[in-house]
Amino acid sequence: MTNPEILIALGANMPSRAGLPADTLKAAIAALEQAGVAVLKVSSFHETAAWPDPLEPSFTNAVASLQTMLKPVALLELLHAIETAYGRVRSLPNAPRTLDLDLLAHGDAVLTTASLTLPHPRLAQRRFVLQPLAEVAPGWRHPVTGLSPAQMLAALA
Repeated sequence: MTNPEILIALGANMPSRAGLPADTLKAAIAALEQAGVAVLKVSSFHETAAWPDPLEPSFTNAVASLQTMLKPVALLELLHAIETAYGRVRSLPNAPRTLDLDLLAHGDAVLTTASLTLPHPRLAQRRFVLQPLAEVAPGWRHPVTGLSPAQMLAALA
């Protein structure tokens, strides 16, 4: 099966100018649409404990399926601009954040650049990505391993 869709993960665990994390995810989806990106489907929102410090505020996570003519690096730049617009400050890895937008897959593209690796290199290890991904694109296949979201979920401990 081909992967016509572009898939992104959305997450937040700190309030932004849009409000609570769920409000920020909704605002980010609207910002994508305002930028001319077609948002085809959005998963339900999942509450996830923060990692590596579960004492930090929990995350609200989702996955969305998109269509756009933007190439992967240009789409990543747009995602970063939306993060910045909602107060994202890149500090320590895994630090609390107002918005995190990760490009998971861009069709069947397999690539590595200075700023981007596709498919997302930690996709198969993240339950908080795989659960909403299985909702949005259950028939999607990882372009390298050939595994579906359900198969990757089953492989997690």
